[in-house]
Formats: sequence, structure tokens, C-alpha cells
Amino acid sequence: MTITTKTNLLEQFPLFDALTPSEKNRLSEAMEFRSKARYSVIYQPGETSEHIYLLCKGAIKISTHSNEGKEVIKQLIHPEAIFGELALVGESTRNETAQSLKEEVHYYTIRTVDFQQILAQNTTVSQQLLQLFGQRMMAAESKLENLIFKDARSRIVNFLHEVVQKRGRQVGYEMLLKHSLTHQDIANITCTSRQTVTLVLNDLRKENLIYFNRGRILVRDMENLKACAA
Repeated sequence: MTITTKTNLLEQFPLFDALTPSEKNRLSEAMEFRSKARYSVIYQPGETSEHIYLLCKGAIKISTHSNEGKEVIKQLIHPEAIFGELALVGESTRNETAQSLKEEVHYYTIRTVDFQQILAQNTTVSQQLLQLFGQRMMAAESKLENLIFKDARSRIVNFLHEVVQKRGRQVGYEMLLKHSLTHQDIANITCTSRQTVTLVLNDLRKENLIYFNRGRILVRDMENLKACAA
């Protein structure tokens, strides 16, 4: 892709709003396009942390696995966001797995050393990156609190409310979310089981709070759904 195309893409990422035109050109020159089929691993534990990644199509899950093979999904990444950013703060080898979900993903790689050179010259972008780290840390703490203080049903309902609020779109008085998550993925995010997720979703449908089919969740009333997670 041309430098102009890459520069236009950077403008879709809020993190780079403070870059000067020359810095955007430098960053564009350092970007390399990649694509992966669905369910492909982008990186995994033990690999050298040499790049950060800009996602522009599809969805990525960031996860860890126990010795028994149980997966815990720590984060979902959607377009116009970066991932692999721990390489910027001292991570030498990956401790997590980044994997595409149910569709092909398109992303760009940037060498950590190239990005750090720009950060050293642009304090505003450095501050925005710190805010990003802070937001993700607070999200991790919130997830830990939910795990400690909420039961399985409440965690599942709370996750549904949050993800629909962030990524859903208004349809009349309802909210519609198109997604790439399986019931097992939701279980791995909420630290529950696939059977529990299926049971809770069916109960919510019987209560007329949601309607769902493959790849879609329609929330009838966000306030009532939120009350169920309290």
C-alpha cells in the first residue's frame, strides 16, 4: 500500500491524532501490512516482542492458557486499536496469545524501536499511550473485582451489557450487536463454562431481555439488562 493510504489509515486511530504530518509519514514508512485467516495465531508465548500491531479489520482475542489448556480471554481487540503494546514497556518475550476470531483479520506491524523513536519526540502521543495502558489496567481490575464479588450469571450479563453498550448500534428502542464470539469465548472471558453461558442466554431470552442467533445479539432494554447484572 502507498504511504498516502497508510497515512489516511493512521487518521482512523485516535492514538495518533497528535502526530505531526512528518511523524505520520515516518510511521507509515515503518508499517508493514499483514493478513491472517480466521482462528490464526498472530503471536504466542515465548516469541520475541519486537513489534506492535494496528488492527484495521476483524477481531482479535488476547488470551492466556493454564498448564491444563484452559483458556482465559483477557481482552478483545477491534479495528482502530493497537495490540501487542506491552513490547513498548519492557516485555522481551510474549506472555499472551493473540488470535483472530471468526473472520480474516488485516493489520499492520510496526517495529518497537521505530515507534519508540517517535514517542521520544512526541510527548502528547506518549501521554495518550499511558492513558491507554491505564484504561486497560482499570478494565483488568474491574474484571478481577467481578470475578471475586459477582456470581457467574452476573458476570455474563455484565459482559453482555458492556460489550453491547460499547459496540452495539441503536435499532429503534433496542440495541443490536454483531459479533464473532462463540459461547465458549464468552465463557472464557467471564471465567464461567460454555454450558452456563448457554443457560444464562436462554434464560435472558425467555425473560424477553435479549434475542440472539448466530453472530447477533439484540438487547430489548439496556436498563433492565444492566439491573440484572447488579
